[in-house]
Amino acid sequence: MKRIADSTVRRLSLYLRFLEEFEEAGLTTVSSEELAARGGTTSAQVRKDLSFFGSFGKRGLGYSVNELTQRMRRILGLDRDWRIIIVGVGKIGAALAQYEGFRQRGFRVVALYDSDPGKVGRQIDGLTVRATDDLAEDNRERPVDIAVIAVPAEAAQRVVDQVIGAGIIGIMSFAPIQLHVPAEVTLNTVNMAMELERLSFALSNRE
Repeated sequence: MKRIADSTVRRLSLYLRFLEEFEEAGLTTVSSEELAARGGTTSAQVRKDLSFFGSFGKRGLGYSVNELTQRMRRILGLDRDWRIIIVGVGKIGAALAQYEGFRQRGFRVVALYDSDPGKVGRQIDGLTVRATDDLAEDNRERPVDIAVIAVPAEAAQRVVDQVIGAGIIGIMSFAPIQLHVPAEVTLNTVNMAMELERLSFALSNRE
């Protein structure tokens, strides 16, 4: 399958949320026009996004809500559980560790790490914070899929290198800095300042 643009993946996530709402409301079919209206896009865009992954629905009849929901979950990799660790249990990391939305989507936080001896040994949502230096040995014994990095910018590259060295190739970083990883590692960066700047631009440039 050819590379799918990040913007397409974001729309797929939105479609899934809309479909789940339709399912809860008892709807059995939905049209591309209805999905487009909810997502602020066009029906042609909806059909194009879905076409990357095969054939969906029937012309004139729309999509089966249940079938399309299940297909979206498989496409987004949500038909399995993902084991996650969080490195850095400051305010952001501790909040993420207790975020119920992870569990609801099949992302299971299984371990927490920090380099601060004052935080090691603390209990957060039933998990004991471990020393970052234990990460490699722990991952050999109980491999995980994704590492969430919530450390200060100046420590982020070192921590990312440590995570990669432990054998983890899926990383989400909340550090506001550009990180360098090998080609085989998938890195997503959540930069909250940039997201706010996008919002401030939109608000400042309204007609």
